[in-house]
Amino acid sequence: MKKPIILLMSVQFLVYLGFGIIIPVLPEVIVQQGWDEVHVGGLLTIYALASFFTAPFWGQLSDRIGRKQLILTGLVGFCLSFVVFSAFINNLFMLYISRLIGGLFSGALYTSVTGFIADMSTNETRNKYMGFMGMSIGLGFIFGPAIGGVLGHINLQLPFIASASLIGALFVYAIVVLKEPERIGEANKRLIIPKGASHLFRYRIRYLLIFSFFVTFTLAGVEATFQLFQIQKINITPLQLGLLFMFSGFVDAGIQGGIIRRIKDGAETKWLIGAQIVTAIGLFLITLTSNLVIAGLALCVFTAGNALARTCVVSLSSKESGGKYGTAAGLTYSMDNLGRIIGPLFFTTLFKVDMSLTYYISILLALLAISLIIIFNKSKNSLRIEHE
Repeated sequence: MKKPIILLMSVQFLVYLGFGIIIPVLPEVIVQQGWDEVHVGGLLTIYALASFFTAPFWGQLSDRIGRKQLILTGLVGFCLSFVVFSAFINNLFMLYISRLIGGLFSGALYTSVTGFIADMSTNETRNKYMGFMGMSIGLGFIFGPAIGGVLGHINLQLPFIASASLIGALFVYAIVVLKEPERIGEANKRLIIPKGASHLFRYRIRYLLIFSFFVTFTLAGVEATFQLFQIQKINITPLQLGLLFMFSGFVDAGIQGGIIRRIKDGAETKWLIGAQIVTAIGLFLITLTSNLVIAGLALCVFTAGNALARTCVVSLSSKESGGKYGTAAGLTYSMDNLGRIIGPLFFTTLFKVDMSLTYYISILLALLAISLIIIFNKSKNSLRIEHE
């Protein structure tokens, strides 16, 4: 494998490791400092906001100044975000600044890395390289919470010190290894509202896009409140939570790699309905938590349903796009990010009212989302039919 690809995979891994590493640590910091639980949602939301709304700017800058320069800039900024979080872990305002910086520069890294891969690959190798990137992202999500939990068990600042050190080492390696590729295209600018969106929303694919929002919205809510809930229920530690999220990450990977490819064309809607029922069962099991085993089982059941729904709806949306794959992917990305922006704040606010209410509302939303699939099934207004 080419050295640049290994380095780019490492960049993507560390970006998503950095996203996951905070999951078992952030609620513990908030609880120990005696701050309002809603700040867990706020700190997750500001990261998603910064990444989402600045990505188009980073894409344009990558085309102008070059991929390598922006990757190096992104690594410095991302490293700085962890340093700030570690140094000011007792200062709520500075934690928000840290998360703002992290979201800002994660957008720079994503757009420059995807642009770099597009430049250095051919039509024959692009899918393979993008597959490597997807694998790196998945591994980051799996091991991020585990590493955060293990290191956070020793010291809550340690996960961020370790991440900053790794990113610093990667920066030095990137200076030596990366060579600016010959420009053959543009970076992925991640448009906030993709061109052609209004056209697609005239067809039944709109129900899938709204469904995608609810799936990610619920996931973001669980990520924001699960540890807070389990602290109240079983006094869970960051180490225990990190291990639970690691196990659920392997469940996610198993769903993506094992079940999805066996779903036959035309059967997706049945699987989506089943996925939402499994999601609702997982959410209900969370409310019944009495020990660590039940908490782990509940999280894994929820993850199985959510992973199945997320992947299956992306596949079905591409089939329903009438060949507008890029527009459909961009819209799905936008709906997912909207869920990640709104979800944490919404559900941590509910948590303050009643901690179980968070999950009862989530169950209701998971089951109501099934109606979108039923409406989609009944509608004949399909781009796929029109173009076939």
